[in-house]
Amino acid sequence: MTALLSGVAATTSRGIRRVAGPLSATSTATPARLADRARPVWRPVADVLGWVSPLGWTIVGLGVTCWAVGARWGWTELLIAAAAALILVVGALVLAVGRTRVTIHAEADPRRVVVGEPATGRVVVRNEGRTPMLPLLVELPVGLSAARFVLPPLPPGTSHEELFVVPTSRRGVIRIGPATTVQGDPLGLLRRTLRWTEQTELFVHPSTVALESLGAGLLRDLEGSTTEDVSMSDLAFHALREYQPGDDRRHIHWRSSAKAGKLLVRQFLDTRRSHVCIVIDPDPEQYPSGHGRGGRVAERAAEQEVERDIHAANAPSAVDADVETAICVGSSIMVRVALDEQDVTVLCGDQHAARTAPQVGLDAMSRVVPSPVDLLASALAAAELAPDTSTCFIVTGPHRPFVELQRAAAQFPPEVGKVVVVIDPRSTHGIRHGGGLVILTLARLEQLRVLLAAGVTR
Repeated sequence: MTALLSGVAATTSRGIRRVAGPLSATSTATPARLADRARPVWRPVADVLGWVSPLGWTIVGLGVTCWAVGARWGWTELLIAAAAALILVVGALVLAVGRTRVTIHAEADPRRVVVGEPATGRVVVRNEGRTPMLPLLVELPVGLSAARFVLPPLPPGTSHEELFVVPTSRRGVIRIGPATTVQGDPLGLLRRTLRWTEQTELFVHPSTVALESLGAGLLRDLEGSTTEDVSMSDLAFHALREYQPGDDRRHIHWRSSAKAGKLLVRQFLDTRRSHVCIVIDPDPEQYPSGHGRGGRVAERAAEQEVERDIHAANAPSAVDADVETAICVGSSIMVRVALDEQDVTVLCGDQHAARTAPQVGLDAMSRVVPSPVDLLASALAAAELAPDTSTCFIVTGPHRPFVELQRAAAQFPPEVGKVVVVIDPRSTHGIRHGGGLVILTLARLEQLRVLLAAGVTR
């Protein structure tokens, strides 16, 4: 009897679950389904409500309040005020609605410039409608600011062009667009914004100086340059010398050996193809203009607001001046190596470019934002990007400890030439050697050509 009752109870519970399960799922999914089905109704309403500005909502609230109080207490003046608010809102809505049939083309010419070079852009608006177009406001974000143009009335099929100037006094990437049109009333109660173009980028490249060729590298290659290093196996024949135990017998010159009466072997000159790796330190605290390691932290915090204003105006910041010089130094070396048709890898902060055209590398340098970095980690990442490096450049400031420079340079093989370029406007330029490093100190970008020719080029 007990088994029979338990079986009936189990069957009953399964039946209840089968019936209640779909009902609970339906009840759970009902709000989402209803919202999707009602989207064609509530979406246009939500878009229209999004046009209303804070001033518009103030007028609406004032009108509703005046109507409620006037109707409750019979104040004619408040009812008139409510009617005036209603007329204002309805008039603003009439001016904001309507279909705008235009095509807008916005561009900057050229897309890549050097710091200080002029850059201009243009906006072309064409009326594609069949009726004349009323005056229209076009907004085009340029960096952190925006250009605004009030277009005149345009007959059907006609175009209007507006020009604008892009400030390029600071290295960086300036985002232009998207171009939008704004429809609404003169009081600004309603503001309807339509997007017409995509966002484009204008690259402001760092300044560079012309350098001489940096010489040969390490990897043997048919297109390499011969060096003064003697090798027992390469492509450029140099001379004959007497055989020594351990020499490869394949390099014995038998005819000359027969004439000389002793074994002679061939010697060669190394032919090398360079792969130059450049690591740039973007940490402002390592440079004099950034107040140095552990410097005036409070003053630095107080200057952040000023720096934001400077960036907004696209003007150079004095705090990052030496970092900009370091980026210009690294970019100059990168361009020179690329002109020599050699491989180059550059890394600065979170930006890098490996074995690519100079233009792509300069684009990456335009995106660099000065910030603290781990120089050892940067050097390790550069060594992984360029395992066949023949010459390594580390560009930094005088406040970076020498031990850190040695550790960073040690991430590359021992046969790699290691050069440290120190940017120090307070010091005289010069060359010194220490710890297996060639250290070049310069105060200005213009001194790089002389220092490289004297200390690196061979």
